[in-house]
Amino acid sequence: MSTLAAALLTLALFTWIFYPSRRLLSQQPKTRVDYLRERKDAVYDNLRDLQFEYRSGKYPESDYNAQRDALEAEAAALLTEIDSLEYAASH
Repeated sequence: MSTLAAALLTLALFTWIFYPSRRLLSQQPKTRVDYLRERKDAVYDNLRDLQFEYRSGKYPESDYNAQRDALEAEAAALLTEIDSLEYAASH
C-alpha cells in the first residue's frame, strides 16, 4: 500500500515539475526596447562592479578608465536608441 502511495506521489511530483506551463505560450515577444533596457541594466551592473573592483585594488587606474569609458559610451548609445524608439512609438 505504501509503495503504491509513494509511486503516485512520485508521479504527481514529476508531472507538476516537468509539465509545461500554459503561461509560456501566452508570453509576449520581446521588443527591441525591451532588449535595450535589459542590456542597459547589464551595463549599469558592469559599471557598478567595475567601480567596486577598482576601489578594492583589482584594476590599475589606466585599465579602469578605459573600461569605464567603453561602458559609459555603450550606455549612452543604448539610452539614445531607447529614447529614439520610444519617441517614434509615441508619434
